Amino acid sequence: MDTITSLDQMVQYLCESGLNKRIAVAVAEDENTIGALIEAQEKGFATPILIGNKTKIEEALIGENAKPESFQIVDVPDHTLAAEEAVRMVRDDEADVLMKGLIGTDKFLKAILDKEKGLLPPKAVMTYVCALELPKYDKLLFVSDTAVLPYPDLKQKIAMVNYTIQMTKKFGIDNPKIALIGASEKVNDSFHYSTDYTQICKMVDRGQIPNCTIDGPLDIFLACDKESVQIKGVPTPINGEADALIFPSLESANSFYKGLMLFGDGELAGLIQGTIKPVVVMSRSESKKSKFYCVALSCLMA
Repeated sequence: MDTITSLDQMVQYLCESGLNKRIAVAVAEDENTIGALIEAQEKGFATPILIGNKTKIEEALIGENAKPESFQIVDVPDHTLAAEEAVRMVRDDEADVLMKGLIGTDKFLKAILDKEKGLLPPKAVMTYVCALELPKYDKLLFVSDTAVLPYPDLKQKIAMVNYTIQMTKKFGIDNPKIALIGASEKVNDSFHYSTDYTQICKMVDRGQIPNCTIDGPLDIFLACDKESVQIKGVPTPINGEADALIFPSLESANSFYKGLMLFGDGELAGLIQGTIKPVVVMSRSESKKSKFYCVALSCLMA
């Protein structure tokens, strides 16, 4: 396949692919979520299953000029029970994707992490990977972890790299350039993540993490700006052309992407990785457009 370089191109690929994925939505009662799902259904790559208070769901559908009878609605007014039912449907292969609606993240994640009935396999690492579209970058930029792991250890960083490779492959990138991000390109024992980065680079050299080109620590300029690489004179196979950035902490990754969204006119599609099927988790206040892109990404990954 050709490399997908924008979020709209991802949507176009889905429209042309014939894929159609079932999305179980826990507490599907807000108009932004409903609006995103209506668009995905109209474009033909998603079939929503709306779980929650039936009356509120129908009101949200009518508010978005949709006919309630055109959607599968499962009446479960209690938020905790709605999350559990959505997780069950995904686990039992009655749905391909799980999505968070108008429900608190703590209740939603509790259902996912249930050891007997949840979606996370034993010993698996749950993390978050997103694709950013930025006006000043000539391709999508994949970032991890912006939402789940506060301070990932070595094992978790390795999982973040592997999940990122899996996602970029779906976008037609067979050998992604992955930059391990820090404040400096110098390894420093005072920054524990930089010694983790050294081990990850060695694992790639030995073929333990295949199908990528990786280097770090690198700062953002060396990762994403070729001119900065020339000015600094730092030899790196990333060469200012990173496809993906791995951050040392949630705080740094979250601040990075939110700054780009607010000040850099960025757009995002992201989801949880590590679960048995894709999970879409977004803030209840996210825009309809952002939620639509996340729905599209989940269908691509399912």
